[in-house]
Amino acid sequence: MLSYAAVGKKIRLGRLLPDGKSLIFAFDHGVEHGPSDFSGETINPRKILEKIVDVVDAIMLLPGMANITSDVWAGKVPLIVKVTSKTSLRPEDARLLQSPFGWVEDVVALGAEAVAATVYWGSHYEDSMLKQWFTVKREAEKYGLPCLQLSYPRGPAIKNMYDVEVVRYGVRAAIESGADLIKTYYTGSTETFREVVKTAAGIPVLMSGGAKAKTLLDFLHVVKSVMDAGGQGVVVGRNIFQHENPKGAAKAISAVVHEGLDPEEAVKKAG
Repeated sequence: MLSYAAVGKKIRLGRLLPDGKSLIFAFDHGVEHGPSDFSGETINPRKILEKIVDVVDAIMLLPGMANITSDVWAGKVPLIVKVTSKTSLRPEDARLLQSPFGWVEDVVALGAEAVAATVYWGSHYEDSMLKQWFTVKREAEKYGLPCLQLSYPRGPAIKNMYDVEVVRYGVRAAIESGADLIKTYYTGSTETFREVVKTAAGIPVLMSGGAKAKTLLDFLHVVKSVMDAGGQGVVVGRNIFQHENPKGAAKAISAVVHEGLDPEEAVKKAG
C-alpha cells in the first residue's frame, strides 16, 4: 500500500503531465532578468496569464506573483511554485547562487501542484544550493508535492553548458538528488538530447525554453527535436510572452508537444 504522500505525488504528477507530456509556462523572469524582459502590456503579468491559462498544462511562478495573480489562474491551470531565485543586480561573481525565495509551506498554502528549485551544478555555490534543495525536498515529501529541479550546469570549469556530456552530468546529478521532474538545456540535436533522456532513467525531462528564438518556427523545430528524442515536454517563457501573439505561440508549441505536429503545420495555429 502506498503512503498518503506517495498517492498525492502520483496524482499531482498526473495533472502536470496529463498525457505523459507537458507544456509548462515559466514566468519567473521578473526577478532574474528584471523589467527589461517585458515591453508594452507584458509588464502587467495578468495580461499574459489571461491569454495562456487555457492553453498550457501548468504555470511556474514565484510565490509573490502567484499570490497577486491568483484571480487569473486559480481553478484554470495547475500551479508550480518556484522557491529559489536571484537578481542580476548582484556582483557578477555571486550570480551563480540561487537564494531562498519562499518556503514549501507557501507552496502548500497557494494550492500548488509542485515545487521548483534551481541548482547550478558546477558553481562555487553548489553546496549551498544543494542544502536548499534537500531542505525543499524533505518538506515537499511530507505533503506529496513533486519537486521540479531546474538542473543547470554553470560554473568556471564548464566551457560549454550545452555540451551533451555536461548536460547529462547535470541530469544524472538531478536524479541522484531526488528530482521528480527535470528542466534542463537543449543540446543541439535529437541524437544528443536522446542521450540526455536516457540518462534521466525514466524521470521526466523537460527542455528549458531559453531566450526568444529568431522565429517561432525555429523554436518549434527545437521542440519537435526534444519530443522526438523522448523528452516529456518543455518549460517555456520568453518564446511565449515575448511573441506578438502569446496565445497563438502557446497553441503552436502545445500542438508539437501533445499532437506531434510538424512545426510547419503547428506554426499555423499561431495565426
